[in-house]
Amino acid sequence: MRFLIVRTEIRAAADTDIAAAWAGGGRLRDETSAPEPRRQVVHAEDRDAALLLARALSSVGAVRAGRHRVKVLPISDLNPVHPYHRDGG
Repeated sequence: MRFLIVRTEIRAAADTDIAAAWAGGGRLRDETSAPEPRRQVVHAEDRDAALLLARALSSVGAVRAGRHRVKVLPISDLNPVHPYHRDGG
């Protein structure tokens, strides 16, 4: 399985937005409709490599200061054939 390692900016949230989400039972952030801005994207072929890269990206000053975050996302191949060949070869 392949993995995508992403370093993103953390969006600040106002106290009123946090209170409204908490009171209404909704989400403060919805990554599917409004993802955080990406700063860096890296691909890895296996889980160990993905975690090693994530650890390296986590040493960046902005991540350590809490302004960015690192996410490791699994990617499953929907069509594992070569993407440039229509016949699958």
